[in-house]
Amino acid sequence: MLRPFWRSLFEYKGLFALFLILLLGIPRFIIVLAANATGNYNLVPIIFLLMILLPFIFLNREGRKSIGLVRPKSYRWLVYSFIGGMAISTLVFFAGWLLYADTISNWFVYISKSYAVSKTGLQGNNRHIYFVIYAIIGMSFSPVGEEFFYRGLVHGALAGSYQEKTASTLDSLAFALTHLAHFGIVYIAGGWHFLFLPAVLWVCGMFLASKLFFFSKQKTGSIWGAVVCHAGFNLAMMYFIFYWILI
Repeated sequence: MLRPFWRSLFEYKGLFALFLILLLGIPRFIIVLAANATGNYNLVPIIFLLMILLPFIFLNREGRKSIGLVRPKSYRWLVYSFIGGMAISTLVFFAGWLLYADTISNWFVYISKSYAVSKTGLQGNNRHIYFVIYAIIGMSFSPVGEEFFYRGLVHGALAGSYQEKTASTLDSLAFALTHLAHFGIVYIAGGWHFLFLPAVLWVCGMFLASKLFFFSKQKTGSIWGAVVCHAGFNLAMMYFIFYWILI
Protein backbone atom coordinates (compact mmCIF):
# COMPACT_ATOMS: atom_id res chain seq x y z
CA MET A 1 0.00 0.00 0.00
CA LEU A 2 2.58 2.55 1.12
CA ARG A 3 5.61 3.17 -1.04
CA PRO A 4 8.71 1.27 0.16
CA PHE A 5 10.33 4.35 1.75
CA TRP A 6 7.23 5.14 3.83
CA ARG A 7 6.75 1.49 4.85
CA SER A 8 10.03 1.75 6.75
CA LEU A 9 8.56 4.61 8.80
CA PHE A 10 4.81 3.95 9.08
CA GLU A 11 2.14 1.29 9.09
CA TYR A 12 -0.85 2.20 6.95
CA LYS A 13 -3.20 2.15 9.92
CA GLY A 14 -4.99 4.38 12.40
CA LEU A 15 -1.94 6.16 13.81
CA PHE A 16 -0.85 7.10 10.31
CA ALA A 17 -4.34 8.54 9.71
CA LEU A 18 -3.99 10.64 12.85
CA PHE A 19 -0.59 11.82 11.64
CA LEU A 20 -2.09 12.85 8.30
CA ILE A 21 -5.03 14.65 9.91
CA LEU A 22 -2.68 16.66 12.13
CA LEU A 23 -0.16 17.20 9.34
CA LEU A 24 -2.65 19.06 7.14
CA GLY A 25 -5.55 19.72 9.48
CA ILE A 26 -3.71 22.03 11.88
CA PRO A 27 -2.07 24.23 9.20
CA ARG A 28 -5.35 24.39 7.29
CA PHE A 29 -7.25 25.40 10.41
CA ILE A 30 -4.78 28.19 11.15
CA ILE A 31 -4.61 29.39 7.54
CA VAL A 32 -8.41 29.52 7.14
CA LEU A 33 -8.89 31.36 10.44
CA ALA A 34 -6.22 33.87 9.45
CA ALA A 35 -7.83 34.28 6.03
CA ASN A 36 -11.21 34.97 7.64
CA ALA A 37 -9.60 37.81 9.60
CA THR A 38 -7.45 39.28 6.82
CA GLY A 39 -9.44 38.44 3.71
CA ASN A 40 -6.32 36.94 2.12
CA TYR A 41 -7.06 33.37 0.96
CA ASN A 42 -3.98 32.92 -1.22
CA LEU A 43 -2.56 30.10 0.92
CA VAL A 44 -5.76 28.02 1.13
CA PRO A 45 -5.46 26.47 -2.39
CA ILE A 46 -1.99 25.23 -1.44
CA ILE A 47 -3.54 23.03 1.25
CA PHE A 48 -5.99 21.56 -1.25
CA LEU A 49 -3.17 20.96 -3.73
CA LEU A 50 -1.21 19.07 -1.06
CA MET A 51 -4.30 16.98 -0.32
CA ILE A 52 -4.47 16.02 -3.98
CA LEU A 53 -0.78 15.12 -4.13
CA LEU A 54 -0.45 13.15 -0.89
CA PRO A 55 -2.02 9.88 -2.16
CA PHE A 56 0.53 9.89 -4.98
CA ILE A 57 3.37 10.71 -2.59
CA PHE A 58 2.57 8.07 0.04
CA LEU A 59 0.83 5.25 -1.85
CA ASN A 60 1.98 2.89 -4.57
CA ARG A 61 -0.28 2.04 -7.49
CA GLU A 62 -2.15 -0.71 -5.67
CA GLY A 63 -2.59 1.54 -2.67
CA ARG A 64 -4.15 4.27 -4.80
CA LYS A 65 -6.54 1.73 -6.33
CA SER A 66 -7.50 0.50 -2.87
CA ILE A 67 -8.62 3.99 -1.79
CA GLY A 68 -10.79 4.41 -4.87
CA LEU A 69 -8.54 6.21 -7.34
CA VAL A 70 -10.07 4.20 -10.17
CA ARG A 71 -12.64 4.70 -12.92
CA PRO A 72 -16.24 4.74 -11.57
CA LYS A 73 -18.15 1.48 -11.94
CA SER A 74 -21.50 3.26 -12.18
CA TYR A 75 -21.88 6.53 -14.05
CA ARG A 76 -25.56 6.52 -13.17
CA TRP A 77 -24.58 6.80 -9.53
CA LEU A 78 -22.28 9.69 -10.39
CA VAL A 79 -25.38 11.60 -11.46
CA TYR A 80 -27.25 10.53 -8.32
CA SER A 81 -24.25 11.57 -6.24
CA PHE A 82 -24.21 15.05 -7.74
CA ILE A 83 -27.94 15.46 -7.12
CA GLY A 84 -27.52 14.12 -3.58
CA GLY A 85 -24.78 16.63 -2.87
CA MET A 86 -27.01 19.49 -4.01
CA ALA A 87 -29.89 18.11 -1.93
CA ILE A 88 -27.98 17.97 1.35
CA SER A 89 -26.51 21.43 0.70
CA THR A 90 -30.08 22.70 0.24
CA LEU A 91 -31.05 21.05 3.52
CA VAL A 92 -28.09 22.65 5.32
CA PHE A 93 -28.96 26.05 3.84
CA PHE A 94 -32.64 26.02 4.82
CA ALA A 95 -31.82 24.75 8.31
CA GLY A 96 -29.56 27.77 8.78
CA TRP A 97 -32.08 30.14 7.17
CA LEU A 98 -35.03 28.95 9.25
CA LEU A 99 -33.04 29.09 12.50
CA TYR A 100 -30.95 32.22 12.01
CA ALA A 101 -32.26 34.04 8.89
CA ASP A 102 -29.60 36.39 7.49
CA THR A 103 -27.71 36.88 10.76
CA ILE A 104 -24.07 36.05 11.34
CA SER A 105 -25.15 32.87 13.17
CA ASN A 106 -26.19 31.44 9.79
CA TRP A 107 -23.22 29.43 8.48
CA PHE A 108 -23.70 30.32 4.82
CA VAL A 109 -24.14 34.02 5.68
CA TYR A 110 -20.83 34.07 7.54
CA ILE A 111 -19.07 32.18 4.74
CA SER A 112 -20.49 34.62 2.19
CA LYS A 113 -18.85 37.50 4.05
CA SER A 114 -15.46 35.93 3.38
CA TYR A 115 -15.93 36.41 -0.36
CA ALA A 116 -14.33 39.47 -1.89
CA VAL A 117 -17.64 40.50 -3.47
CA SER A 118 -19.97 43.22 -2.23
CA LYS A 119 -23.71 43.25 -2.80
CA THR A 120 -23.37 46.51 -4.73
CA GLY A 121 -20.91 44.83 -7.09
CA LEU A 122 -23.44 42.16 -8.03
CA GLN A 123 -25.57 44.24 -10.35
CA GLY A 124 -26.80 43.00 -13.73
CA ASN A 125 -24.68 40.29 -15.31
CA ASN A 126 -21.97 40.66 -12.66
CA ARG A 127 -23.90 38.36 -10.35
CA HIS A 128 -23.95 35.58 -12.95
CA ILE A 129 -20.27 36.08 -13.78
CA TYR A 130 -19.17 35.94 -10.14
CA PHE A 131 -21.41 32.95 -9.51
CA VAL A 132 -19.83 31.02 -12.39
CA ILE A 133 -16.29 31.93 -11.24
CA TYR A 134 -16.88 30.97 -7.62
CA ALA A 135 -18.84 27.85 -8.61
CA ILE A 136 -16.00 26.58 -10.80
CA ILE A 137 -13.47 27.18 -8.01
CA GLY A 138 -15.79 25.64 -5.41
CA MET A 139 -16.43 22.56 -7.53
CA SER A 140 -12.78 21.85 -8.22
CA PHE A 141 -10.17 22.60 -5.57
CA SER A 142 -11.87 21.58 -2.32
CA PRO A 143 -13.92 18.60 -3.60
CA VAL A 144 -10.92 16.95 -5.24
CA GLY A 145 -8.48 17.81 -2.46
CA GLU A 146 -10.69 16.96 0.49
CA GLU A 147 -12.09 13.75 -0.99
CA PHE A 148 -8.70 12.45 -2.09
CA PHE A 149 -7.52 13.17 1.45
CA TYR A 150 -10.41 12.30 3.80
CA ARG A 151 -12.39 9.69 1.85
CA GLY A 152 -9.21 8.42 0.22
CA LEU A 153 -5.86 8.50 2.02
CA VAL A 154 -7.13 9.01 5.59
CA HIS A 155 -10.02 6.57 5.27
CA GLY A 156 -7.72 3.91 3.83
CA ALA A 157 -5.41 4.20 6.82
CA LEU A 158 -8.30 4.09 9.29
CA ALA A 159 -9.71 1.03 7.52
CA GLY A 160 -6.43 -0.69 8.32
CA SER A 161 -7.37 -0.56 12.00
CA TYR A 162 -11.16 -0.40 12.04
CA GLN A 163 -14.19 -1.63 10.14
CA GLU A 164 -15.33 0.43 7.15
CA LYS A 165 -18.28 1.99 9.00
CA THR A 166 -16.09 3.07 11.93
CA ALA A 167 -13.40 4.35 9.60
CA SER A 168 -16.03 6.41 7.74
CA THR A 169 -17.33 7.84 11.01
CA LEU A 170 -13.82 8.87 12.08
CA ASP A 171 -12.81 10.46 8.78
CA SER A 172 -16.19 12.25 8.66
CA LEU A 173 -15.67 13.57 12.18
CA ALA A 174 -12.21 14.87 11.27
CA PHE A 175 -13.67 16.51 8.14
CA ALA A 176 -16.52 18.11 10.09
CA LEU A 177 -14.37 19.46 12.92
CA THR A 178 -11.91 20.96 10.44
CA HIS A 179 -14.79 23.04 9.07
CA LEU A 180 -15.08 24.89 12.38
CA ALA A 181 -12.43 27.12 10.87
CA HIS A 182 -14.92 28.08 8.15
CA PHE A 183 -17.76 28.68 10.60
CA GLY A 184 -18.18 28.33 14.35
CA ILE A 185 -15.04 30.16 15.36
CA VAL A 186 -15.89 33.50 13.77
CA TYR A 187 -14.14 36.83 13.37
CA ILE A 188 -16.60 39.67 13.99
CA ALA A 189 -15.94 43.37 14.55
CA GLY A 190 -12.23 42.87 15.10
CA GLY A 191 -12.56 40.00 17.58
CA TRP A 192 -12.90 36.23 17.74
CA HIS A 193 -16.06 34.53 18.99
CA PHE A 194 -17.27 30.96 19.35
CA LEU A 195 -20.93 30.50 18.40
CA PHE A 196 -21.56 27.32 20.36
CA LEU A 197 -24.98 26.08 19.20
CA PRO A 198 -24.64 27.25 15.55
CA ALA A 199 -21.17 25.67 15.52
CA VAL A 200 -22.53 22.34 16.80
CA LEU A 201 -25.29 22.36 14.17
CA TRP A 202 -22.79 23.26 11.43
CA VAL A 203 -20.46 20.42 12.44
CA CYS A 204 -23.42 18.01 12.43
CA GLY A 205 -24.34 19.18 8.94
CA MET A 206 -20.79 18.71 7.70
CA PHE A 207 -20.66 15.27 9.32
CA LEU A 208 -23.85 14.15 7.55
CA ALA A 209 -22.61 15.58 4.24
CA SER A 210 -19.35 13.71 4.72
CA LYS A 211 -21.18 10.44 5.31
CA LEU A 212 -23.09 11.05 2.08
CA PHE A 213 -19.80 11.62 0.25
CA PHE A 214 -18.58 8.25 1.50
CA PHE A 215 -21.86 6.58 0.49
CA SER A 216 -21.39 8.02 -3.01
CA LYS A 217 -17.87 6.61 -3.11
CA GLN A 218 -19.23 3.18 -2.23
CA LYS A 219 -22.03 3.30 -4.79
CA THR A 220 -19.77 4.38 -7.66
CA GLY A 221 -16.86 2.18 -6.59
CA SER A 222 -14.59 5.20 -6.96
CA ILE A 223 -13.36 8.23 -5.04
CA TRP A 224 -14.80 10.25 -7.93
CA GLY A 225 -18.28 9.54 -6.59
CA ALA A 226 -17.37 11.40 -3.40
CA VAL A 227 -15.76 14.20 -5.43
CA VAL A 228 -18.85 14.65 -7.60
CA CYS A 229 -21.18 14.60 -4.57
CA HIS A 230 -18.99 17.19 -2.84
CA ALA A 231 -18.99 19.31 -6.00
CA GLY A 232 -22.79 19.19 -6.04
CA PHE A 233 -22.85 20.37 -2.43
CA ASN A 234 -20.58 23.31 -3.23
CA LEU A 235 -22.51 24.26 -6.36
CA ALA A 236 -25.76 24.51 -4.41
CA MET A 237 -24.00 26.44 -1.65
CA MET A 238 -22.73 28.97 -4.22
CA TYR A 239 -26.21 29.28 -5.67
CA PHE A 240 -27.74 30.11 -2.30
CA ILE A 241 -24.97 32.54 -1.44
CA PHE A 242 -25.18 34.48 -4.70
CA TYR A 243 -28.94 34.33 -5.33
CA TRP A 244 -30.40 34.27 -1.79
CA ILE A 245 -27.89 35.85 0.59
CA LEU A 246 -25.98 38.42 -1.49
CA ILE A 247 -29.08 40.22 -2.75
